[in-house]
Amino acid sequence: MNKQTNWPVTTLLIIGTLLILLPLYLTITIAFKTPQEMAGNLLALPKSWSFDNFTQAIEMTNFFNALGNTVFVTVFVVIFTVLTNSLVAYAIARNMHKKAYKFLFYYFVSAMFIPFPIIMLPIVKQTAAWGMDNLVGLIILYVVFNLSFNTFIYVGYIRSIPKELEEAAIIDGASTWGVFWRVIFPLLAPMNATVAIITCLGAWNDFMLPLVMLSDREMATLPLVQYIFQSQFSTDYNLAFASYLMALAPMIVVYIFAQKWIISGVMKGSIK
Repeated sequence: MNKQTNWPVTTLLIIGTLLILLPLYLTITIAFKTPQEMAGNLLALPKSWSFDNFTQAIEMTNFFNALGNTVFVTVFVVIFTVLTNSLVAYAIARNMHKKAYKFLFYYFVSAMFIPFPIIMLPIVKQTAAWGMDNLVGLIILYVVFNLSFNTFIYVGYIRSIPKELEEAAIIDGASTWGVFWRVIFPLLAPMNATVAIITCLGAWNDFMLPLVMLSDREMATLPLVQYIFQSQFSTDYNLAFASYLMALAPMIVVYIFAQKWIISGVMKGSIK
């Protein structure tokens, strides 16, 4: 039996799709256009697909240095976030019957509702005083800031894992540490994938924290380089959009292949 099309919902989906695809289309086409072509139809395709804008953008922004900084930060943030946040969530999930752990859980979750601008200035002063205004300090802060949301989704998922599996491992002689790494951590694979992907996207695209923390231009990440680039070449949109496209391309690829794990993982963590 054929169901009737829900046209209001379909129309909204089409409009939403266009609102997402149109900026991406403009980014791609403008990046390949010449300044002379910009004076014509903005939606028209480039007459000749030249990579000159990309070459100039790479030279002007020291692109590969920023790319290396971003990859360095993102990789270590993902690794340490998955390892440490899952451990914290496991300790809380298995001790929720205790008041201290229950308080700790709600304390972490409440941090999700604190806007970053409120804590921005104290972070700048504290990181500078401790000598953490560098890429290593940036990694540490990302791991800590991710703890609240990741605890929320990890705890819900861990509590759905039967405790009998852990009890069987303990009977076989495994320690608490061994139970986590040999039993629990492998079972967290779907949630670990979700956390890793969300963390990767967040660390790669974040602008505010590197802006307020990093004073050395050699440590600039890709989003920060785009800000510097735009402030210096605000009238040359072709170079700017070429730089934007190079910066966002890796994460578009990651999101296209990983979106199913993001959606399914968040749903599992929130429901269970």
